[in-house]
Amino acid sequence: MNDKLLSKLSAITKEEEDILQGKAYVNRNLYYSDEKKNEIDADLVLQNGKLIDIRPHTRFVHFPRHTHNYIEFVYMVQGSTTHLIDEEKIVLRQGDLLFLNQKAVQEILPAGKDDIAVNFMILPQFFDEAFAMIYEEQSALKDFIISCLTSKTTSSNYLYFSASGILPVQNLLENLIYNLTEDEPNKRSMNQITMGLLFLSMISHSSSIRVSENSFDSKITMELLSYIEDKYPDASLTDFAKRKNFDIYTLSRIIKKQTGSTFKKLLENKRMAQASFLLKNTKLTVEEVALSIGYENLSHFYRLFEKTYGMRPRTYRLN
Repeated sequence: MNDKLLSKLSAITKEEEDILQGKAYVNRNLYYSDEKKNEIDADLVLQNGKLIDIRPHTRFVHFPRHTHNYIEFVYMVQGSTTHLIDEEKIVLRQGDLLFLNQKAVQEILPAGKDDIAVNFMILPQFFDEAFAMIYEEQSALKDFIISCLTSKTTSSNYLYFSASGILPVQNLLENLIYNLTEDEPNKRSMNQITMGLLFLSMISHSSSIRVSENSFDSKITMELLSYIEDKYPDASLTDFAKRKNFDIYTLSRIIKKQTGSTFKKLLENKRMAQASFLLKNTKLTVEEVALSIGYENLSHFYRLFEKTYGMRPRTYRLN
C-alpha cells in the first residue's frame, strides 16, 4: 500500500487515545443510538447522506458482540485481527477481506498498534450499480454472493475472501480506500464501478471465497458453485459427490433449497454463458466452442443454445 495512505490509516485516533489513557471500552455514543440494543447505527457512522464510508478499525480494545443495520466489509491492510462471527472464530491476515451482512453477530478481540484494518460501512442501495455490472455474468456464484450480502435466500451471514497475492483485488480495494479518503471528482460513480469490478474479480477467483462454517448447506453450495465455475467442461454431480464423499440425493436437495435450481441447470447456465463469451470474443468455430464447454453432441448444443438465447449460435455471433 502507498506509504502516505498507510500512514493516514495508522494514525492514532481520538477514540484510541482515550483507550490508551485507560478507558478500556468502546465509546457507545459513537456507534449505538439505542442504549438497550447492541446494533451499530448507520445514522451515526454514515453521516450527511452517505451510502458508503470507511474508518480504520479501533485498536487496543475488545469490541463486544454487536450487529449492524448496514453491510460491513473489513479489509486487513497489515497485521491481523481476530473476529467471532456468529461465534465462529475468523483470523484476518494481511490481504484478507471479510463481508458481513446485516444479520451477522460480530465480536472483535483487541488489535495491536501495527494491526491496521479498514471498515467499509455500506448501505444496500449503494450496490445497485455493482450488482448491475455482475448480473451480466449469468453466474450462480454471483447470485449466491448477492444472497449472502442481502440475506434474502441464504443462512450464511458472511463471506471471507483471501485476497493475499491476488493483485487485482488488492488494487481495487486500495483504490476504494483512496477515493474515500480523498476529495476526488466523480467519487460516487468511481466507487460504485470499482465495487462492481471487485465483485467480478472475486467471481474470477472463486476458490478464495469461504462462507460460514456454521451453515453447512451454504458452505457445500459455495463449494459446488466454485466447482462449476472452475470445472464446467467436465463437471458432473457424481464427480462432485465423490470428491466430497456425499450422497447425491442429499446434495441435490441442498442445491435446490439454496439456489432454487438443479445441478444440471446450474451447469447448463454456466456453459451457455461461456459459449456466449467465446462466440462474441474469439474466432473459434461453433463446433470448437461446443467441444470446449463440454458438449460432444453438437445437435444437443444447438438446441440448448437456441433455447437460451432465442437464436442459433452463428446468428448470435453476427448480432
